[in-house]
Amino acid sequence: MTLESSETEFASRYAAWAAVGQVYPQREGSPLQEFSAGGRVLYLFDRSGPYTVRPGPAKLVVHGILDLAATDLRPQPADGREELTVIGISGLEGVGEVLDVSRRSWVVRARLPLVLSSFTPLPEVRPGDWVAFRTLPLLHGFAVENDSLR
Repeated sequence: MTLESSETEFASRYAAWAAVGQVYPQREGSPLQEFSAGGRVLYLFDRSGPYTVRPGPAKLVVHGILDLAATDLRPQPADGREELTVIGISGLEGVGEVLDVSRRSWVVRARLPLVLSSFTPLPEVRPGDWVAFRTLPLLHGFAVENDSLR
């Protein structure tokens, strides 16, 4: 079971849900991008290839694999507040609103849009539902072209 047919196809499919933020210079030889968005600094495995994303403003599809044992449907918080906490080097846990649902992925807004996937069937949710989630490391980052950011 695969979640993508290519990096380009995946980035294109979820481009509308890309997070807008700031990419910082990468250490030479490191596969991790430092990306600041939604008030959080994320370390993303660079799926677009070395040197594709230059430091500065950028749009990236942030993709994580769900830890289904730590993921469940939640009622909308009374204050409507989304939560997002960085776990370890490159994992997340949070609470957010489901924006889009496909066969093996959800798009969830939890301070920033996230594409959250699973290799096994996901719990049934609809756009507008709220979920609590945790991802497994590593988060992946897919570059999305946007000339208005340059």
